[in-house]
Amino acid sequence: QVQLVESGGGSIQAGGSLRLSCSKSGFIGDSGCMAWFRQAPGKEREGVASINADGGSTFYADSVKGRFTISQDSAKKMVYLQMNSLKPEDTGMYFCAAEGRGGYCYWRIVADEFAYWGQGTQVSVSS
Repeated sequence: QVQLVESGGGSIQAGGSLRLSCSKSGFIGDSGCMAWFRQAPGKEREGVASINADGGSTFYADSVKGRFTISQDSAKKMVYLQMNSLKPEDTGMYFCAAEGRGGYCYWRIVADEFAYWGQGTQVSVSS
């Protein structure tokens, strides 16, 4: 059974940093593209960053470029999101997602392309 479990969220002041972690398990073969999404209250889920299973390519939403970094440790089956220079508008529930079919990431990070989701971890940034 595929499982994605996020951790590392919390409350922090603007300008601070957090690192989110996603533990993945249960995949038979390649999990495919991995991504982080976020959703603020009353807003649609937004793709934040994605990384190919081989770590060769990464993609970012314009709103986080230069501040967030996605990475993975294949041996540990972990995906990370390092978030620096956090802003109040970064507040939301952050979800880890897996494409699930061995596919590659694209420049657009679209929720419909991802078959597996974690339960989310809350990030709250105060001004």
